[in-house]
Amino acid sequence: MGNDTEKMIIAASRLLPKDAAVYVGTGMPLLASVLALNTHAPDLLLVYEGGGVGGKPTGRLPIQVSESLTYENGVTVGSMDYVMSLAQAGWIRYGFLGGAQIDQYGNLNTTVIGDWEKPKVRLPGSGGGADIASLCERTIIIMGQDKRKFVNRLDFLTSPGYLQGPGRREEAGLPANTGPYRVITQIGVYGFAEETKKMTLLQLFRGYTLDDVQANSSFPIEVADDWSYVDPPTEADLKTLRTLDPDGIVIA
Repeated sequence: MGNDTEKMIIAASRLLPKDAAVYVGTGMPLLASVLALNTHAPDLLLVYEGGGVGGKPTGRLPIQVSESLTYENGVTVGSMDYVMSLAQAGWIRYGFLGGAQIDQYGNLNTTVIGDWEKPKVRLPGSGGGADIASLCERTIIIMGQDKRKFVNRLDFLTSPGYLQGPGRREEAGLPANTGPYRVITQIGVYGFAEETKKMTLLQLFRGYTLDDVQANSSFPIEVADDWSYVDPPTEADLKTLRTLDPDGIVIA
């Protein structure tokens, strides 16, 4: 059946179409993208934050997005500012992000937990996260879910979702028709309601309930009238995934 991490990665990979361009970050986003490349989307163009474009690693999974394996069988090797400029030009449809905190509008914090001057935890910061969230047409967020991570108010706004609601991205000068597309957690798959831009449950992983959705969030989460269960991983999905990450760097 697969563990929670494997289910999240497989669900994320299924969201990627056959021939779009996607920004790839370290960890679960990287593994989900490479899984899609090796299953249903062989023409997917992977754009790595470290500068590689079109890399198709055939050996072990790259540990991070700047190592040489991300350039294998690729189209070009650039710099981080080069691959970020591709989003500014409107050429990257999908972006993958994680986060330490998320709110009901899909805004993300990867900078600091607690007070800025005396933080409980100092996090890595944006990297390319703010650029990806600002400029990609569809942002997919993959992260664990509990009340500490699904919060009413972020301790710091690193990467914009729908900001304070409908129309606020456009008011801030961000491109129209961009923003958070899906959030994938160990509990379910979420989208954002068209009218309110608030997070809404679309699909539930089997083994979890609608009560678990709200019990693991500090803000109210709407439930789509036509919500369904996520299709479980196939044996082929799990075999390919585990072959890509035999040492359990991500899926352990």
